[in-house]
Amino acid sequence: MAKTLIALKKTDSILNELDQLHDAISRRAYDLFRHHEGLPTDPLDDWLCAERDLVWRPAVALREKDGQFELEAALAGVNPADLDVRVTPEEILIAGKTEHHHEARHGTVHLCEFAPGRLFRAVHLPEPIDPDSVKAELRNGMLHMTAAAAAQATQKIDVHAA
Repeated sequence: MAKTLIALKKTDSILNELDQLHDAISRRAYDLFRHHEGLPTDPLDDWLCAERDLVWRPAVALREKDGQFELEAALAGVNPADLDVRVTPEEILIAGKTEHHHEARHGTVHLCEFAPGRLFRAVHLPEPIDPDSVKAELRNGMLHMTAAAAAQATQKIDVHAA
């Protein structure tokens, strides 16, 4: 069972990554719109098609048990060196790239549904986590992450009768 620890990066916000992705999708959607050459189109269809063209969203599962969050992401075929995992107290961002090439020496390809591209998945957590507690490993095509819920700061407030 091959297992690889994944390096994590703590970050204050994932807004930069989201902005860059939004810009790339906007440019692609505009290109699709321009190629309709005056035919009536639905801008939402162009946007969704641009998303599908540019981004692969891996399936994820998020569980919470005993003050611990567990996240699994299906990343079959992704090289651990091509993964970029960032954490904030509120979110986990999984980004990376996939590559797929055909070599002539392996024979004639009659069907191939593999495509190179970019993977991107942002998971908003229902409660804050401690970014220093996050651990991640890639095992058999599945990214397994654990994170402890952040300690809740409680403050006692004295109530006085007026």
